[in-house]
Amino acid sequence: MGKQKKKRNKAYTGADAAITRPIITRISASNRNKFSQWWFEHKRIMKPVLIAAGVVIVIVVLIVEIVRIASGS
Repeated sequence: MGKQKKKRNKAYTGADAAITRPIITRISASNRNKFSQWWFEHKRIMKPVLIAAGVVIVIVVLIVEIVRIASGS
């Protein structure tokens, strides 16, 4: 096996090089009450937790109803 060619790690800046786009940071300012601000900050964590809690509650209610029907009350 021959010697491996060194890979180029320098960005190409010729006339036909891809144009680098500036990074745009979008900031939205809004007045929120305390709960809305808390929800805005914790939404990524709380959504899956609330969905899981809802599923667990539905399963518990279904099990309780099935036991009640099976027991004949």
